[in-house]
Amino acid sequence: MNDFFSLQLDAASGIAQLELNRPDRLNTMAPAFFPALRDAVRDLQDEGQARVLVISSTGKHFSAGMALDVFGADDAMLDTRSARARLSFQESLRRLMACFDVLDEARFPVICAVQGGCIGGGLDLACASDIRLCSADAFFTLQEIHLGMAADLGVLQRLPRIVPPGVAREMAYTGERLGADRALAVGLVNAVLPDAAALRARARELAQAIAAKSPLAIAGSKLALNHARDHGTAAALQQMTLLQSAIFDVEEMGRAIAAWKDKRPADFPPLAPIARLP
Repeated sequence: MNDFFSLQLDAASGIAQLELNRPDRLNTMAPAFFPALRDAVRDLQDEGQARVLVISSTGKHFSAGMALDVFGADDAMLDTRSARARLSFQESLRRLMACFDVLDEARFPVICAVQGGCIGGGLDLACASDIRLCSADAFFTLQEIHLGMAADLGVLQRLPRIVPPGVAREMAYTGERLGADRALAVGLVNAVLPDAAALRARARELAQAIAAKSPLAIAGSKLALNHARDHGTAAALQQMTLLQSAIFDVEEMGRAIAAWKDKRPADFPPLAPIARLP
């Protein structure tokens, strides 16, 4: 348990639910949020029971991003007054970025359900997820440009791979809000739901559909999709030959085919836990 979100895993379905729970502070992020998120996702990853993760929020807005008082703090992490300080700043920033990388690297898909504002760091988080859904009142904005800084937690690298590059640049340069309808039109979200209740229901429905599939095939599909996104076709095809040879499982396929023929849910074992270093 922490001050930023709650996390629950339904062992029967394999659906994990992470809910931002600081609505009185617009679900803003303080430095402690990032390692808490990283460790929570890594724990799910290591345990092997989670088949899909749904990230949602409470209150009017999904997240207003980094709390503004962080930027005014006398924090050594923000010190760039000397060459040595800047070198340390670079490493601190990369470690901060890595706290969202875990969503991209997880063996299970991540669904981000956005209601209200998805601002600054909130958009970094959403872009690191596999699938985004939103409510009709949602909007997305790169707030950092209004603060005199470039967004630096991954959104400038991930957003142009999700939406047309011109849209990503417009958002980065102007900080203007992208409403729910346009977010759907440009491919930032997969669906727009009427309200928060409908959003949660759709996210749950989608999570159930994913969790019902072979977790081995889902993990392999995510690995292949991520590699293809970041590499050329020839390299991605070569990676697929190696990946498929590692995860091809006739017994797993037999379970899936038998369940499909019988029109019943398949019973797939969870992924194996990942051994932790002492």
